[in-house]
Amino acid sequence: MEREEFATGLNRRDFVRRAGIYGVGVAAALSAGKKVARAQTPDAKTSVPALTAPPKDMKPIPRRKFGRHDDEVSIIGVGGFHLGEAPDESTAIRIVHEAVAHGINFMDNCWDYHEGMSEERLGKALKSGGLRDKVFLMTKVCTHGRDAAVAMKMLEDSLRRLQTDHLDLWQIHEVAYENDPENHFREGGVVEALAKAKEQGKVRYVGFTGHKKPELHKRMLSHGFPFESVQMPLNPFDANFRSFQHEILPIIHGKKMAAIGMKSLGGTGNMISKGVITPREALSYAMSLPVTVTVSGMDSLAVLYQNLAIVAGFVPLSDTEKKVIEDKCAPQAADGRFELYKISAKFEGDEGRKQHGLPAQKEMCG
Repeated sequence: MEREEFATGLNRRDFVRRAGIYGVGVAAALSAGKKVARAQTPDAKTSVPALTAPPKDMKPIPRRKFGRHDDEVSIIGVGGFHLGEAPDESTAIRIVHEAVAHGINFMDNCWDYHEGMSEERLGKALKSGGLRDKVFLMTKVCTHGRDAAVAMKMLEDSLRRLQTDHLDLWQIHEVAYENDPENHFREGGVVEALAKAKEQGKVRYVGFTGHKKPELHKRMLSHGFPFESVQMPLNPFDANFRSFQHEILPIIHGKKMAAIGMKSLGGTGNMISKGVITPREALSYAMSLPVTVTVSGMDSLAVLYQNLAIVAGFVPLSDTEKKVIEDKCAPQAADGRFELYKISAKFEGDEGRKQHGLPAQKEMCG
């Protein structure tokens, strides 16, 4: 596999083509004359064109170095939450098998995704395909204020579900509440579990995630703990509103940590369905930032194949090309309408809600 160096020069006509659909890479597929079929996605109320097979004669998916370590991971990763959204277990397993077969080696997950089902599906996929040693496996711990003992129990749950004896990366999930940094770093808190798990050889690297606001990430980083990764939302709207790109990425690079991007389509895909930006523009922009990997939700083979169409042989956008996309999104970015996870509690997970005394999502959303 190629290791990607942040080159420039992608043909702008290629990425600005408007697709008006949910799912990545379809515009490229259509322009190349690929055969398409009608498919349904969870974030679209109408059928959309979808690839029925991976692109022919695929170029390798570029890889990037994992922060200060020598591990190299694919520039796109399989999002664990969406494995639980796949229509059935066999589909989820095939998504993983196909992703690895075509060069994706970063696997995202979390202890509480679909009450453990996402981890179980990924574990079965890795086991049945003999793929554990071919992937960089990450999951997240969901203590949300509880102590290190709870975290270590969750780690054992995750290892069992994922059918492995170690993780490549274990991250604190969803730093989203004002008292989260204090709770995580208190005596006996989850950060102590991260250190213990590394000492025991059950975890190689550790980090944390969050989508709420950059200030919380800064507070997590201010303690000087040797995190190896930080996960955050990165997309063209973030560049114009409470920006992780501008406020957190420079800090992470200074500390030689791995930056992990998420929510490249805004989490819900509304920026696509509303016609503000195309999938190609959104994902191309996110992967062109100085990040290690961009995690993408893939709940069907169609979405996986669409992703493959854009990431194979990917060349990052130039600064000028990124600025064109940022400017295009700026008029609708300032109020957070396409990044509701920053301004509303609606998108916080139920495990965290429970620990903070909030109703479950389904109760809050009616």
